[in-house]
Amino acid sequence: MNRHESLVARQFGPRAAAYVESEVHARGADLDEAVERLRGESQARVLDLGCGGGHVSFNLAPLVREVVAYDLSSEMLAAVAQAASGRGLENIATRQGSAEVLPFEDASFEFVVSRYSAHHWHGFGQALGEAYRVLRPGGTALFMDAVSPGATLPDTFLQAIELLRDPSHIRDYSVGEWTHGLEAAGFTIRGVTKRRVRLDFKSWVARMNTPPLHAEAIRSLQAQMPEDVVRHFEIEPDGSFTIDTATIEAGS
Repeated sequence: MNRHESLVARQFGPRAAAYVESEVHARGADLDEAVERLRGESQARVLDLGCGGGHVSFNLAPLVREVVAYDLSSEMLAAVAQAASGRGLENIATRQGSAEVLPFEDASFEFVVSRYSAHHWHGFGQALGEAYRVLRPGGTALFMDAVSPGATLPDTFLQAIELLRDPSHIRDYSVGEWTHGLEAAGFTIRGVTKRRVRLDFKSWVARMNTPPLHAEAIRSLQAQMPEDVVRHFEIEPDGSFTIDTATIEAGS
């Protein structure tokens, strides 16, 4: 495990229960879209890449043959396994490892699904290449994540507050960066659905146990941003704000 991977594990391991119980992660239009996409796929094997609190796995398991919940954090995987058992979801298997080196054979899965994980990947292109490798020919990948608005100042602001909140953050990529990375890995883009998601500031920082000094720095940045940034992120008096997200469907 390299230094960044160790940082990710340290950040998320102690907060595994918070992510399993997180309302922001437990529901959403992107998750509903994934469920609808996999209806009728009862024989599919699915990789939940960077499973976090396991919400993709929990929602897709009743629809498919097997879900492999894969994550860097052993504590997160233990929490997912416990929650799956409590829900009677016996077709969820857990496996530990990094997104950049997947311990699966070529063409192992009909679907690869990843939600709110890619912004932590140390090697974005390498991980996308691995996702392509383990997907069977004609298979489908769904990537769901926060995305950069693209413009320079809003992008800089977004990456800054993300890093202050969580030092394991790498980058919220723009849709253009996603498209380039996926196509370079061999994928064909089938569709992009853009959304907006409001984040309650208090719970957002509490979920990562962000140090008070860093939370104050985020609030300071929010207060100093020009009107166009405040307007784009819909920054509220209590620090709550709204981000851009995207679901990208790609085929092998």
